[in-house]
Amino acid sequence: QVHEDAIIEYCSTNCLRKKEELYMSLIRPAFSQMVDKIVYTYRFTNLPDIEDLREECKGWLVTILAKFDPSKGSKAFSYFSVVTKNWFIHKVKKNKKRLEREVSFEAVDYDLERDLMDKGESYQDKKVRKELIANLRKEMETWEVDFTKEAEKKVYDAVIVLFDSADEIEIFNKKAIYLYLREITGMNTKQVVTQLNKMRKKYREFRTDWDDGKI
Repeated sequence: QVHEDAIIEYCSTNCLRKKEELYMSLIRPAFSQMVDKIVYTYRFTNLPDIEDLREECKGWLVTILAKFDPSKGSKAFSYFSVVTKNWFIHKVKKNKKRLEREVSFEAVDYDLERDLMDKGESYQDKKVRKELIANLRKEMETWEVDFTKEAEKKVYDAVIVLFDSADEIEIFNKKAIYLYLREITGMNTKQVVTQLNKMRKKYREFRTDWDDGKI
């Protein structure tokens, strides 16, 4: 929470000395750790010159720091995690285009494999999955009354945020989900998992009813 508060204070103050103090003592170390985690979590380590890119990204974050608007309801590190990930994704796409210009057979093989995988899901499967997700989201709204304690509500709200932002944040693996949940809630992994287990129970009940045709 101290780092969240530091960013909010940084954005609200006009004192350059205070901004520098907040950045050097609290924000910079936190940003550095965040960038490093994202690089390893999403395997951006495969990018050429990743060490230089990592430092470039950290410098870029300084230039957009003041753009964060806490009034929009998002947590500072959730916001900056998303923009950081998108920054690296842009670098991945840029590197991919360069490889394509060089007629990389490896890149062609990757594209072919991806296209084949994309076509593996039928129209009917996609329709069923879409209906499942829509019904699950509706069902999750009824769970709110069962998560009234502070820790429960934090994780519940965070899951809703991730669920509704799924198309934007492109979560690739389970580890990334925990990373986002920790950043949004300010809780550690053990605390998050404890609360998620309660939600898993409700999801299993929902899925059983769905599979049995009761929903």
